[in-house]
Amino acid sequence: MLDVSALVVVRERRVLMVQSRGRDVLYLPGGKVEPGESGAAAASREAREETGLRVAPEALTWFATVTTDAHDQGPGARVMMRLFLAGDGADDQEPMAAGEVDAIEWVTSVDEDRCPPAGVATLNLLIAAGLID
Repeated sequence: MLDVSALVVVRERRVLMVQSRGRDVLYLPGGKVEPGESGAAAASREAREETGLRVAPEALTWFATVTTDAHDQGPGARVMMRLFLAGDGADDQEPMAAGEVDAIEWVTSVDEDRCPPAGVATLNLLIAAGLID
């Protein structure tokens, strides 16, 4: 089971996603939790590395945990992704592609076909919560 955390940044009823170098799908900014690191700290660190957003782990709010098939990891691979809302901490910052990220996009439910299973599950949760269209 892959243990990952991701930052959820919502603006104008769209959620921030990234496209990693050499990949054809959209992901939430995030990645693997390092040993001894909290989920919020991992989401904060990975988002900074991938988008330049600086949001302190203590400013993040847990939103949900998604467990589903892992994208591009081989048969039977699963991922557990903790989702953390950025809240006001990211509102005054403009994200940009950094690190292994080629592009950022603001996504709604119409982009579902461009997302891996965990991304689709996240979009559905955000729709159910009334945060995105």
